[in-house]
Amino acid sequence: MAAKQPPPLMKKHSQTDLVSRLKTRKILGVGGEDDDGEVHRSKISQVLGNEIKFAVREPLGLRVWQLVSAVMFSGVAIMALAFPDQLYDTVFDEEAASSKTPIRLYGGALLSISLIMWNALYTAEKVIIRWTLLTEACYFAVQFLVTTVSLVESSRIATGAVLLLVSRALFILISIYYYYQVGRRPKKV
Repeated sequence: MAAKQPPPLMKKHSQTDLVSRLKTRKILGVGGEDDDGEVHRSKISQVLGNEIKFAVREPLGLRVWQLVSAVMFSGVAIMALAFPDQLYDTVFDEEAASSKTPIRLYGGALLSISLIMWNALYTAEKVIIRWTLLTEACYFAVQFLVTTVSLVESSRIATGAVLLLVSRALFILISIYYYYQVGRRPKKV
């Protein structure tokens, strides 16, 4: 009698088999809603719980500052887009240059930054909040430097520009304060 060859081994591709994956997830108890209405992506997240429960305490006034920043950026952006001459006249107490395009481009850039600010207002992620605060601080620092250079070059001091410089210096300090407060490690109790 001739030796009969065993049939070739068939590998089961459970990772590519959708039904098998769904059965496995059902056995593990992940992927569906639990009693609290939470959908867990893995067994680890189900065991550890929702990360929002472990959210970092926010510094006092952070959300108010984020709201003020978003409103301020949006307001100035709309003014720059709709009324470029009036915005320039308010800051520098002189008529705008020949073209309104640079002021409108400034308004468009501010509107883009304001969209980031509005979205950051609704997030709980520390990294996103810190990046938006750093963006604000950098913007205010650049605006402070550009306004200062413009005033020095024109050798005239406009009340609106001085007020802008003082407010920008204050906004830089506030943004940097919250940037470091959000990034600070919590104290061990």
